[in-house]
Amino acid sequence: MIKIPALILSITILLFAGCANNSKNEKSSTDTASILNDTSQASHVKTILFFGNSLTAGYGVEPENAFPALIGDKIDSLNLPYKIINAGLSGETTSGGKNRIQWVLKTPCDVFVLELGANDGLRGIEVKETSANLQSIIDQVKARNPDVKLVLTGMEVPPNMGRSYAADFHSIFPELAKKNNMLFVPFLLEGVAGNPELNQGDGIHPTEKGHKILAENVWSVLKPALTE
Repeated sequence: MIKIPALILSITILLFAGCANNSKNEKSSTDTASILNDTSQASHVKTILFFGNSLTAGYGVEPENAFPALIGDKIDSLNLPYKIINAGLSGETTSGGKNRIQWVLKTPCDVFVLELGANDGLRGIEVKETSANLQSIIDQVKARNPDVKLVLTGMEVPPNMGRSYAADFHSIFPELAKKNNMLFVPFLLEGVAGNPELNQGDGIHPTEKGHKILAENVWSVLKPALTE
């Protein structure tokens, strides 16, 4: 990432050196133009907005160890022109997300990653309601950011919620992804759910190691869209 104060200092040095030696004027001018161009590019960094519940918020781990931040590290390592905004909120349901989204969308975004539904499933909320709420969120995002790239993360519910409910809940996510032409992560917790070594004491929220796997699950789908 380019830091503006460093750029200003570099520009000042180049200009001063150019005045001291006319033979260096041409090179200094070229270097200065290059730096200014880099600064201009930095001002066009795009935004990836992660919108979800405690999984996105990184409940129980430091913010820098939550999967959105880990994806941010991957982006920085590749010098891609994107920044991360984590809009996760612990305990969030799709209904709460539907009511909160307009406030979050005060910040324009270029990529929107939607991670909601798990708390609906754990509460046994009617599948049709969950699906309708998610669609409302998607519609609001597209209305505010017509060219946005959309990513949806799938979720599952425990078997004790009932086989029929679990099947209906599972189907919400691929159906919405297909309907809205969204990039799709079939199951955010793939490789983590049910593994005591990768989850905190509650058996629900990932540890730091678990978040690394979540980041890989999302990155495998997100990376091609950022580098194409």
